[in-house]
Amino acid sequence: MASEMLYPIMPVFLKHIGFSVLLIGILEGLAEAVAGFSKGYFGKLSDASGKRLPFVQFGYALSAISKPMMAVFIYPVWIFFSRTIDRLGKGIRTAARDGLLSDEATPQTKGRIFGFHRSMDTLGAVIGPAIALVYLYFNPFNYQMLFLLAFIPGVLAVVCTFLIKERKKERINMVQLKSVPFFAFTGYWKNSPVLYKKLIAGLLLFALFNSSDVFLLLKMKESGLNDTAVIAVYIFYNLVYAILSYPIGILADKIGLKKILLFGFIVFAMVYAGFALTNNLFVYILLFGCYGLYAAATEGISKAWISNICKKSETATAIGTYTGFQSIAALLASSLTGLLWYKFGSVFTFTLTAIISVIVVIYLSAINPDAAQPDEQI
Repeated sequence: MASEMLYPIMPVFLKHIGFSVLLIGILEGLAEAVAGFSKGYFGKLSDASGKRLPFVQFGYALSAISKPMMAVFIYPVWIFFSRTIDRLGKGIRTAARDGLLSDEATPQTKGRIFGFHRSMDTLGAVIGPAIALVYLYFNPFNYQMLFLLAFIPGVLAVVCTFLIKERKKERINMVQLKSVPFFAFTGYWKNSPVLYKKLIAGLLLFALFNSSDVFLLLKMKESGLNDTAVIAVYIFYNLVYAILSYPIGILADKIGLKKILLFGFIVFAMVYAGFALTNNLFVYILLFGCYGLYAAATEGISKAWISNICKKSETATAIGTYTGFQSIAALLASSLTGLLWYKFGSVFTFTLTAIISVIVVIYLSAINPDAAQPDEQI
Protein backbone atom coordinates (compact mmCIF):
# COMPACT_ATOMS: atom_id res chain seq x y z
CA MET A 1 0.00 0.00 0.00
CA ALA A 2 2.89 2.37 0.79
CA SER A 3 4.23 2.31 -2.79
CA GLU A 4 0.80 2.41 -4.41
CA MET A 5 -0.17 5.39 -2.25
CA LEU A 6 2.52 7.35 -4.08
CA TYR A 7 2.24 5.83 -7.58
CA PRO A 8 -0.32 8.25 -9.10
CA ILE A 9 1.19 11.16 -7.15
CA MET A 10 4.85 10.66 -8.12
CA PRO A 11 4.70 12.26 -11.61
CA VAL A 12 2.81 15.25 -10.19
CA PHE A 13 5.33 15.63 -7.35
CA LEU A 14 8.31 15.41 -9.69
CA LYS A 15 6.81 18.03 -12.00
CA HIS A 16 6.09 20.20 -8.93
CA ILE A 17 9.76 20.20 -7.87
CA GLY A 18 10.97 21.02 -11.37
CA PHE A 19 11.59 17.68 -13.10
CA SER A 20 11.07 17.74 -16.86
CA VAL A 21 9.19 14.94 -18.62
CA LEU A 22 12.53 13.73 -20.01
CA LEU A 23 14.10 13.63 -16.53
CA ILE A 24 11.07 11.77 -15.16
CA GLY A 25 11.47 9.22 -17.95
CA ILE A 26 15.16 8.77 -17.18
CA LEU A 27 14.41 8.38 -13.48
CA GLU A 28 11.75 5.72 -14.01
CA GLY A 29 13.88 3.96 -16.61
CA LEU A 30 16.86 3.75 -14.25
CA ALA A 31 14.66 2.60 -11.38
CA GLU A 32 13.03 -0.15 -13.44
CA ALA A 33 16.42 -1.29 -14.76
CA VAL A 34 17.69 -1.66 -11.18
CA ALA A 35 14.56 -3.59 -10.21
CA GLY A 36 14.75 -5.77 -13.31
CA PHE A 37 18.33 -6.92 -12.94
CA SER A 38 18.13 -7.33 -9.16
CA LYS A 39 15.02 -9.55 -9.40
CA GLY A 40 16.97 -12.14 -11.35
CA TYR A 41 20.11 -11.97 -9.21
CA PHE A 42 18.40 -12.11 -5.82
CA GLY A 43 16.05 -14.83 -7.07
CA LYS A 44 19.12 -16.92 -7.91
CA LEU A 45 20.67 -16.02 -4.55
CA SER A 46 17.48 -17.05 -2.75
CA ASP A 47 17.54 -20.46 -4.41
CA ALA A 48 21.27 -20.86 -3.77
CA SER A 49 20.90 -20.03 -0.07
CA GLY A 50 17.75 -22.09 0.36
CA LYS A 51 16.12 -19.12 2.11
CA ARG A 52 13.27 -16.81 1.16
CA LEU A 53 12.26 -14.77 4.20
CA PRO A 54 15.47 -12.72 4.75
CA PHE A 55 15.22 -11.40 1.18
CA VAL A 56 11.55 -10.53 1.65
CA GLN A 57 12.23 -8.72 4.93
CA PHE A 58 15.24 -6.77 3.67
CA GLY A 59 13.48 -5.85 0.43
CA TYR A 60 10.42 -4.45 2.17
CA ALA A 61 12.66 -2.62 4.66
CA LEU A 62 14.58 -0.86 1.87
CA SER A 63 11.35 0.23 0.15
CA ALA A 64 9.96 1.52 3.47
CA ILE A 65 13.09 3.56 4.19
CA SER A 66 12.99 5.14 0.73
CA LYS A 67 9.63 6.83 1.37
CA PRO A 68 10.70 9.43 3.98
CA MET A 69 14.01 9.88 2.14
CA MET A 70 12.15 11.65 -0.68
CA ALA A 71 10.64 14.06 1.84
CA VAL A 72 14.03 15.23 3.14
CA PHE A 73 15.62 16.80 0.04
CA ILE A 74 14.37 17.62 -3.46
CA TYR A 75 17.75 17.61 -5.23
CA PRO A 76 17.59 15.51 -8.42
CA VAL A 77 20.54 13.29 -7.39
CA TRP A 78 18.90 12.57 -4.02
CA ILE A 79 15.55 11.81 -5.65
CA PHE A 80 17.30 9.44 -8.08
CA PHE A 81 19.04 7.73 -5.15
CA SER A 82 15.83 7.42 -3.11
CA ARG A 83 13.82 6.06 -6.02
CA THR A 84 16.58 3.56 -6.84
CA ILE A 85 16.60 2.34 -3.21
CA ASP A 86 12.83 1.77 -3.47
CA ARG A 87 13.10 -0.26 -6.69
CA LEU A 88 16.13 -2.18 -5.39
CA GLY A 89 13.97 -3.23 -2.45
CA LYS A 90 11.35 -4.48 -4.88
CA GLY A 91 13.99 -6.37 -6.84
CA ILE A 92 15.39 -8.05 -3.73
CA ARG A 93 12.04 -9.29 -2.43
CA THR A 94 10.00 -10.14 -5.54
CA ALA A 95 11.41 -13.50 -6.65
CA ALA A 96 11.97 -14.70 -3.06
CA ARG A 97 8.41 -13.73 -2.13
CA ASP A 98 6.99 -15.58 -5.12
CA GLY A 99 9.21 -18.54 -4.29
CA LEU A 100 7.85 -18.50 -0.73
CA LEU A 101 4.29 -18.53 -2.06
CA SER A 102 5.12 -21.41 -4.40
CA ASP A 103 6.77 -23.37 -1.56
CA GLU A 104 3.54 -23.22 0.43
CA ALA A 105 1.34 -24.38 -2.46
CA THR A 106 0.77 -27.51 -4.52
CA PRO A 107 0.36 -27.64 -8.32
CA GLN A 108 -3.39 -27.87 -7.68
CA THR A 109 -3.58 -24.74 -5.49
CA LYS A 110 -1.03 -22.36 -7.04
CA GLY A 111 -3.67 -20.43 -8.98
CA ARG A 112 -5.56 -19.48 -5.84
CA ILE A 113 -2.39 -18.86 -3.80
CA PHE A 114 -0.92 -16.44 -6.33
CA GLY A 115 -4.40 -15.03 -6.98
CA PHE A 116 -4.92 -14.30 -3.28
CA HIS A 117 -1.57 -12.54 -3.13
CA ARG A 118 -2.43 -10.37 -6.12
CA SER A 119 -5.83 -9.62 -4.58
CA MET A 120 -4.33 -8.39 -1.30
CA ASP A 121 -1.51 -6.54 -3.03
CA THR A 122 -3.94 -4.76 -5.33
CA LEU A 123 -6.28 -3.92 -2.46
CA GLY A 124 -3.42 -1.74 -1.25
CA ALA A 125 -3.42 -0.12 -4.69
CA VAL A 126 -7.04 0.87 -4.01
CA ILE A 127 -6.69 2.07 -0.44
CA GLY A 128 -3.33 3.83 -0.93
CA PRO A 129 -4.29 6.18 -3.80
CA ALA A 130 -7.67 6.83 -2.14
CA ILE A 131 -5.92 8.01 1.04
CA ALA A 132 -3.52 10.12 -1.01
CA LEU A 133 -6.42 11.67 -2.95
CA VAL A 134 -8.28 12.60 0.23
CA TYR A 135 -5.13 13.94 1.91
CA LEU A 136 -4.18 16.15 -1.04
CA TYR A 137 -7.75 17.43 -1.28
CA PHE A 138 -7.39 18.94 2.19
CA ASN A 139 -3.64 19.60 1.93
CA PRO A 140 -2.89 20.53 -1.68
CA PHE A 141 0.76 20.43 -2.76
CA ASN A 142 1.94 19.12 0.65
CA TYR A 143 3.69 16.17 -0.96
CA GLN A 144 6.52 15.84 1.57
CA MET A 145 4.12 14.98 4.39
CA LEU A 146 2.50 12.36 2.16
CA PHE A 147 5.88 10.63 1.78
CA LEU A 148 6.25 10.59 5.55
CA LEU A 149 2.75 9.11 5.94
CA ALA A 150 3.60 6.39 3.40
CA PHE A 151 6.42 5.31 5.72
CA ILE A 152 3.83 4.04 8.26
CA PRO A 153 2.29 1.23 6.13
CA GLY A 154 5.81 0.50 4.87
CA VAL A 155 7.03 -0.19 8.41
CA LEU A 156 3.91 -2.22 9.24
CA ALA A 157 4.60 -4.41 6.19
CA VAL A 158 8.13 -5.11 7.47
CA VAL A 159 6.79 -5.95 10.94
CA CYS A 160 4.30 -8.41 9.42
CA THR A 161 7.09 -10.29 7.65
CA PHE A 162 8.59 -11.19 11.06
CA LEU A 163 5.39 -13.04 11.89
CA ILE A 164 6.04 -15.48 9.03
CA LYS A 165 7.80 -18.76 9.73
CA GLU A 166 9.74 -20.30 6.86
CA ARG A 167 10.12 -24.03 6.45
CA LYS A 168 13.55 -25.34 7.41
CA LYS A 169 15.74 -26.44 4.50
CA GLU A 170 19.14 -28.02 4.07
CA ARG A 171 22.15 -25.89 4.98
CA ILE A 172 23.93 -24.47 1.96
CA ASN A 173 27.68 -24.40 1.33
CA MET A 174 28.54 -20.72 1.96
CA VAL A 175 31.58 -20.86 -0.33
CA GLN A 176 29.28 -21.87 -3.19
CA LEU A 177 26.83 -19.13 -2.20
CA LYS A 178 29.46 -16.38 -2.30
CA SER A 179 30.46 -17.42 -5.82
CA VAL A 180 27.07 -16.51 -7.31
CA PRO A 181 27.80 -13.75 -9.91
CA PHE A 182 25.36 -10.89 -10.48
CA PHE A 183 24.20 -12.16 -13.88
CA ALA A 184 24.14 -15.83 -12.83
CA PHE A 185 20.37 -15.92 -13.29
CA THR A 186 20.77 -15.46 -17.05
CA GLY A 187 22.51 -18.83 -17.16
CA TYR A 188 19.29 -20.46 -16.02
CA TRP A 189 17.83 -19.83 -19.45
CA LYS A 190 20.36 -22.18 -21.10
CA ASN A 191 19.50 -25.13 -18.86
CA SER A 192 15.80 -24.41 -18.27
CA PRO A 193 13.05 -26.76 -19.48
CA VAL A 194 11.97 -26.37 -23.11
CA LEU A 195 8.41 -25.60 -21.98
CA TYR A 196 9.75 -22.77 -19.80
CA LYS A 197 11.58 -21.24 -22.76
CA LYS A 198 8.50 -21.43 -24.97
CA LEU A 199 6.28 -19.86 -22.32
CA ILE A 200 8.72 -17.08 -21.45
CA ALA A 201 9.27 -16.26 -25.13
CA GLY A 202 5.55 -15.62 -25.55
CA LEU A 203 5.25 -13.65 -22.31
CA LEU A 204 8.24 -11.45 -23.22
CA LEU A 205 6.85 -10.73 -26.69
CA PHE A 206 3.70 -9.55 -24.97
CA ALA A 207 5.72 -7.51 -22.45
CA LEU A 208 7.57 -5.72 -25.28
CA PHE A 209 4.26 -4.11 -26.33
CA ASN A 210 2.61 -3.89 -22.91
CA SER A 211 3.66 -0.35 -22.01
CA SER A 212 3.16 1.52 -18.75
CA ASP A 213 -0.42 2.19 -17.63
CA VAL A 214 0.57 5.86 -17.73
CA PHE A 215 -0.21 5.82 -21.47
CA LEU A 216 -3.79 4.71 -20.80
CA LEU A 217 -4.14 7.52 -18.28
CA LEU A 218 -2.57 9.89 -20.80
CA LYS A 219 -5.15 8.84 -23.41
CA MET A 220 -7.92 9.83 -20.99
CA LYS A 221 -6.21 13.15 -20.32
CA GLU A 222 -5.91 13.63 -24.09
CA SER A 223 -9.68 13.14 -24.29
CA GLY A 224 -10.27 16.04 -21.90
CA LEU A 225 -10.78 14.31 -18.54
CA ASN A 226 -9.57 16.14 -15.41
CA ASP A 227 -7.07 14.75 -12.88
CA THR A 228 -9.74 13.70 -10.38
CA ALA A 229 -11.59 11.62 -12.98
CA VAL A 230 -8.37 9.99 -14.18
CA ILE A 231 -7.27 8.99 -10.66
CA ALA A 232 -10.79 7.80 -9.81
CA VAL A 233 -10.85 5.51 -12.86
CA TYR A 234 -7.40 4.20 -11.90
CA ILE A 235 -8.69 3.36 -8.40
CA PHE A 236 -11.70 1.61 -9.96
CA TYR A 237 -9.35 -0.51 -12.09
CA ASN A 238 -7.41 -1.62 -9.03
CA LEU A 239 -10.64 -2.36 -7.16
CA VAL A 240 -11.81 -4.70 -9.92
CA TYR A 241 -8.33 -6.25 -10.02
CA ALA A 242 -8.36 -6.84 -6.25
CA ILE A 243 -11.87 -8.32 -6.16
CA LEU A 244 -11.36 -10.74 -9.07
CA SER A 245 -7.79 -12.02 -8.48
CA TYR A 246 -8.63 -14.66 -5.86
CA PRO A 247 -11.78 -16.14 -7.46
CA ILE A 248 -10.03 -16.23 -10.84
CA GLY A 249 -7.12 -18.04 -9.20
CA ILE A 250 -9.54 -20.66 -7.84
CA LEU A 251 -11.12 -21.00 -11.29
CA ALA A 252 -7.66 -21.41 -12.87
CA ASP A 253 -6.90 -24.32 -10.53
CA LYS A 254 -10.11 -25.99 -11.68
CA ILE A 255 -10.06 -25.45 -15.46
CA GLY A 256 -6.35 -24.87 -16.08
CA LEU A 257 -3.86 -21.99 -15.81
CA LYS A 258 -3.36 -21.79 -19.57
CA LYS A 259 -7.04 -21.21 -20.34
CA ILE A 260 -7.29 -18.34 -17.86
CA LEU A 261 -4.04 -16.76 -19.08
CA LEU A 262 -5.18 -16.82 -22.71
CA PHE A 263 -8.54 -15.38 -21.71
CA GLY A 264 -6.74 -12.54 -19.94
CA PHE A 265 -4.67 -11.70 -23.02
CA ILE A 266 -7.80 -11.71 -25.20
CA VAL A 267 -9.43 -9.23 -22.80
CA PHE A 268 -6.27 -7.11 -22.95
CA ALA A 269 -6.47 -6.97 -26.76
CA MET A 270 -10.12 -5.89 -26.56
CA VAL A 271 -9.26 -3.16 -24.02
CA TYR A 272 -6.50 -1.66 -26.17
CA ALA A 273 -8.67 -1.83 -29.27
CA GLY A 274 -11.34 -0.01 -27.28
CA PHE A 275 -8.91 2.70 -26.20
CA ALA A 276 -7.98 3.20 -29.85
CA LEU A 277 -11.60 3.81 -30.80
CA THR A 278 -13.20 5.82 -27.98
CA ASN A 279 -13.03 9.17 -26.22
CA ASN A 280 -16.04 8.61 -23.96
CA LEU A 281 -15.72 8.66 -20.14
CA PHE A 282 -18.26 5.88 -19.56
CA VAL A 283 -16.56 3.65 -22.12
CA TYR A 284 -13.24 4.34 -20.40
CA ILE A 285 -14.76 3.18 -17.10
CA LEU A 286 -15.98 -0.02 -18.76
CA LEU A 287 -12.58 -0.58 -20.40
CA PHE A 288 -10.70 -0.08 -17.14
CA GLY A 289 -13.05 -2.54 -15.47
CA CYS A 290 -12.10 -5.06 -18.18
CA TYR A 291 -8.47 -4.08 -17.70
CA GLY A 292 -8.79 -5.12 -14.05
CA LEU A 293 -10.17 -8.46 -15.26
CA TYR A 294 -7.16 -8.88 -17.58
CA ALA A 295 -4.71 -8.15 -14.74
CA ALA A 296 -6.44 -10.60 -12.40
CA ALA A 297 -6.30 -13.31 -15.07
CA THR A 298 -2.62 -12.91 -15.96
CA GLU A 299 -0.32 -11.45 -13.30
CA GLY A 300 -0.45 -14.19 -10.66
CA ILE A 301 -1.50 -16.90 -13.12
CA SER A 302 1.63 -16.54 -15.27
CA LYS A 303 3.87 -16.98 -12.21
CA ALA A 304 1.83 -19.96 -11.04
CA TRP A 305 2.31 -21.62 -14.44
CA ILE A 306 6.05 -20.90 -14.39
CA SER A 307 6.41 -22.41 -10.91
CA ASN A 308 4.66 -25.57 -12.13
CA ILE A 309 7.18 -26.22 -14.91
CA CYS A 310 10.43 -25.67 -13.00
CA LYS A 311 12.19 -27.50 -10.19
CA LYS A 312 11.12 -26.52 -6.68
CA SER A 313 14.73 -25.66 -5.82
CA GLU A 314 14.85 -23.27 -8.80
CA THR A 315 11.47 -21.56 -8.39
CA ALA A 316 12.82 -18.14 -7.36
CA THR A 317 15.46 -18.27 -10.11
CA ALA A 318 12.86 -19.19 -12.75
CA ILE A 319 10.42 -16.47 -11.67
CA GLY A 320 13.25 -13.97 -11.08
CA THR A 321 14.66 -14.58 -14.55
CA TYR A 322 11.24 -13.98 -16.07
CA THR A 323 10.41 -10.88 -13.99
CA GLY A 324 13.89 -9.49 -14.58
CA PHE A 325 13.60 -9.78 -18.36
CA GLN A 326 9.99 -8.60 -18.09
CA SER A 327 11.08 -5.37 -16.36
CA ILE A 328 13.62 -4.68 -19.09
CA ALA A 329 11.00 -5.46 -21.75
CA ALA A 330 8.57 -3.10 -20.00
CA LEU A 331 11.16 -0.33 -20.14
CA LEU A 332 11.64 -0.92 -23.87
CA ALA A 333 7.86 -1.14 -24.34
CA SER A 334 7.26 2.27 -22.81
CA SER A 335 10.03 3.82 -24.91
CA LEU A 336 8.65 2.18 -28.07
CA THR A 337 5.09 3.24 -27.24
CA GLY A 338 6.19 6.82 -26.64
CA LEU A 339 7.98 6.86 -30.00
CA LEU A 340 5.04 5.34 -31.89
CA TRP A 341 2.61 7.73 -30.19
CA TYR A 342 4.81 10.69 -31.15
CA LYS A 343 5.16 9.53 -34.78
CA PHE A 344 1.75 8.02 -35.55
CA GLY A 345 -0.65 8.94 -32.73
CA SER A 346 -2.44 6.98 -30.00
CA VAL A 347 -4.92 5.18 -32.30
CA PHE A 348 -2.16 3.46 -34.29
CA THR A 349 -0.18 2.67 -31.13
CA PHE A 350 -3.04 1.03 -29.25
CA THR A 351 -4.22 -0.84 -32.34
CA LEU A 352 -0.75 -2.31 -32.89
CA THR A 353 -0.61 -3.41 -29.24
CA ALA A 354 -3.97 -5.17 -29.62
CA ILE A 355 -2.77 -6.99 -32.76
CA ILE A 356 0.45 -8.18 -31.08
CA SER A 357 -1.61 -9.45 -28.14
CA VAL A 358 -3.71 -11.59 -30.49
CA ILE A 359 -0.51 -13.00 -32.03
CA VAL A 360 0.71 -13.93 -28.52
CA VAL A 361 -2.59 -15.69 -27.81
CA ILE A 362 -2.21 -17.76 -31.00
CA TYR A 363 1.39 -18.62 -30.09
CA LEU A 364 0.60 -19.64 -26.50
CA SER A 365 -2.40 -21.67 -27.66
CA ALA A 366 0.01 -24.09 -29.33
CA ILE A 367 1.87 -24.78 -26.06
CA ASN A 368 0.91 -27.96 -24.22
CA PRO A 369 1.16 -27.21 -20.47
CA ASP A 370 1.58 -30.93 -19.71
CA ALA A 371 4.36 -31.50 -22.26
CA ALA A 372 7.08 -31.38 -19.61
CA GLN A 373 7.26 -31.70 -15.86
CA PRO A 374 10.00 -30.57 -13.46
CA ASP A 375 12.43 -33.22 -12.34
CA GLU A 376 11.60 -32.69 -8.66
CA GLN A 377 8.21 -33.31 -7.15
CA ILE A 378 6.63 -30.28 -5.55
